[in-house]
Amino acid sequence: MKILGLTGSVGMGKSTAAQMLRRMGVPLHDADRAVHRLLGPGGAAVAAVAAAFPGVAGAEGIDRRALGTRVFGNRVELQRLEAILHPLVRADEARFLKRMRARRRKLVVLDIPLLFESGGETRYDAVAVVWAPEFLQRRRVLARPNMSASRFAFIRAQQMSEAAKRRRADFLVPSGLGRAVTWRHLRRIVRTLAQACAAPAATAE
Repeated sequence: MKILGLTGSVGMGKSTAAQMLRRMGVPLHDADRAVHRLLGPGGAAVAAVAAAFPGVAGAEGIDRRALGTRVFGNRVELQRLEAILHPLVRADEARFLKRMRARRRKLVVLDIPLLFESGGETRYDAVAVVWAPEFLQRRRVLARPNMSASRFAFIRAQQMSEAAKRRRADFLVPSGLGRAVTWRHLRRIVRTLAQACAAPAATAE
């Protein structure tokens, strides 16, 4: 089974690319969705997060807006939160991979926003970086509700530079040239990895 890591900075179009991959029938694990489940009602992270950040828990699990206010702009608090969530997300990801191997899937995708930043790129057979021009990224992000230039700057400060990500990528997926172009790039990646999975392993002489 081939594992493709999908990543991209905020506003680069990674979520759209992930939706396209699902439409192609590729199983995909979304780290952000895993976090939502972990922080939702009965989620595995609720007790630990509530203990570390008093006042953010409610009947519906963790109040993500209140939690975001607590950690925004505070690297120490953000690292405390990540220390709780990252192992749980990794465990959820491991269960997903186990299910996919049991189903003999040839290709799966792990959608991880901070893939390079977490230093885990060696866990994948290949990494695809979704990208768009900086002006388009900025326009997309600032159009979001409750977003400001300072908040955008803080988010970008947590992420590796685009130049560094693109140098380390196995595949580049443009999202600023229209959905048809993005689709074609993703289809080519899926085809390439599927063929690599189907190819017989080389035998030693």
